[in-house]
Amino acid sequence: MTQVPDKQKDVGAVVHALRILQHLATAPSPQGVAAVARATGISPSTCFGILRTMARARFVSFHEKEKTYALGLAVAELAIGLIGTSYLDLIRPELERLALNHDMLIALWRISEDGHIIVVDRAYGEHAVRVDMRIGSRLPFLIGAVGRCIAAHLRLPSQELRRRFTKLRWQDPPSFEEYRAEVDQAARDGWARDVGRLYRGITTVASVVVDQTGMPRFGISGIAIQGQHAPEQIDRLGFELRDTAAYLSRALFPPPGTETSKTAMVTAS
Repeated sequence: MTQVPDKQKDVGAVVHALRILQHLATAPSPQGVAAVARATGISPSTCFGILRTMARARFVSFHEKEKTYALGLAVAELAIGLIGTSYLDLIRPELERLALNHDMLIALWRISEDGHIIVVDRAYGEHAVRVDMRIGSRLPFLIGAVGRCIAAHLRLPSQELRRRFTKLRWQDPPSFEEYRAEVDQAARDGWARDVGRLYRGITTVASVVVDQTGMPRFGISGIAIQGQHAPEQIDRLGFELRDTAAYLSRALFPPPGTETSKTAMVTAS
């Protein structure tokens, strides 16, 4: 005779978290805590605690300026093979977060197969005076801060790197020895800077998103008027770009058979 199993009691916190994610998935725009609480029937204090926890794990993204929440990158990470969401849609909340936190232009570059980097998205800080990069702008892929990071990952022989370097056009060109030293530094730090070399008066900080093989796929750069940010602010952005790029690399290009969602949650917490 078949036994009917006892009904299991659901874990309340998990039920609440799923209800919140389901609501955010159907909401027409990012939602504040009060709106999420009303829609889900969860108390505001419980709702706030769950949202903060999920934001740290990047299952939701927090928009500081509006104090609102939306679905985060880790949700897509769990189902990246099943959905057709654009990489740009997934990366954009990270661009907006970086732009707001560091108050500068944050640009996303796609690394093309023909040896260029192309601006495909951007987000702005709140400075009244700021630089801009037009969507579709193209540069040789070894130039600037993004280029130093790409060169660090490609690990080209010195002679080949020198050959390609001679074809780059800078407003204030570094020597090859300076450039090579900065590429080596980018390999150690995971990010690079360009201070007035590519464009006079402009500081750029960058890191790159790589695929499963370690090949660069996207560049993320912070771009500001030179002197607008203190050196320690530039350093903080550099390391945060490195960490963000590493997270995006794991989320968008997970190695086959790895528990990427668990790794991301541990890293983000």
